[in-house]
Amino acid sequence: MGEPTRVLIGTTKGAFILNSDRTGAVRSLQGPLCDGWPINHMIGDPETGDLWAAGGGEWQGAGVWRSRDGGDTWTLSKLANGQADEWLTASPELAEQLGMTPAPPAPFSGEVVNLWSLGRTGETLYAGAKPAALFASQDRGETWNRVQGLSDHPSSDGWEPGAAGLTLHTILSDPGDPAKLWIGISAAGVFASEDGGATWDRRNRLSNAVPPDTHSHPAAPCGNQTGLCVHNLALSPGDRLYQQNHHGTYRSRDGGRTWDDITAGLPSTFGFPVAVHPEDPDTLWVLPLNGDSAGRFPPDASAAIWRSSDGGDTWARCGNGLPQQDCFFTVLRQGMVADPANPGAVYFGTNTGSVFATKDSGDSWREIARHLPAILCVETVSAA
Repeated sequence: MGEPTRVLIGTTKGAFILNSDRTGAVRSLQGPLCDGWPINHMIGDPETGDLWAAGGGEWQGAGVWRSRDGGDTWTLSKLANGQADEWLTASPELAEQLGMTPAPPAPFSGEVVNLWSLGRTGETLYAGAKPAALFASQDRGETWNRVQGLSDHPSSDGWEPGAAGLTLHTILSDPGDPAKLWIGISAAGVFASEDGGATWDRRNRLSNAVPPDTHSHPAAPCGNQTGLCVHNLALSPGDRLYQQNHHGTYRSRDGGRTWDDITAGLPSTFGFPVAVHPEDPDTLWVLPLNGDSAGRFPPDASAAIWRSSDGGDTWARCGNGLPQQDCFFTVLRQGMVADPANPGAVYFGTNTGSVFATKDSGDSWREIARHLPAILCVETVSAA
């Protein structure tokens, strides 16, 4: 029997929470939450029950929603105003008729379009933005400041956007050392800090074991660097990192200083999410898709998670319980998670609104939710 879990689901039409019991059976679904904002990422604090949800867009602006009562009520901390605020300010009579008021000026308006990621270490909460920037809060999400050390990185003038723009989409921290952070930026690569964000080291170098690049794709590894269009990062015990990027899957055993290509054995070089076992650094899961220009759905339209039990040296296909024909969904970069409170439990959500779960490390899967809006993220937090 496992621990009761809350599955946090960010979608294009708000946040949702699936509440499950110790058997994994779904007891209830909350949502849509956060006023129906597009929610790119959610996290929670299992000790206090606090929840956070980040998102927005050009219309809403950018912000972090927080809940202190398990998701029943939410408060918004806005980092940037959106077009709706401009419209309401310019049309006060119509705004009054609609019973709406513009938000007060937000501190980073004109600098931030959207928020894509959240992270937490110690008492510090982090948010990643588009265009790529990192923000930190010391009061559990009420107020925010820019992490200037990243914005001032010498390479920042040369950062190029991926297809979704220049997004800081992944924030990781070392549970044993809050000063150690890693972030992923599309398409600037992986960055690491060992002093709480004051300074940053760009870490995209291939190990000497990787043969010279022979690919022609612009997002493929070039020279001695991995491809810079990082899709997702995952951290396992011992500072071991895994990444899925635009042209392969990679492993680092030294905190990102060097990377080995572990794509061999997978059915494609393209995919978004990667999840790692909370206790075993050699066990991870990825969800390959058929390619960036081939539809971005499972190869042969047959869904499967691919699992490795040896750090990516070999891979096993895990499709039992998943759609095996005519399957054209996409799973996005934050759309899969391994539950830290229940080793062997993995969840993923699709852009067709389904959530799938396994309790046996991927040997079997079942659909636990369907007909939700397009899913942008899936995370878990232990139920209080």
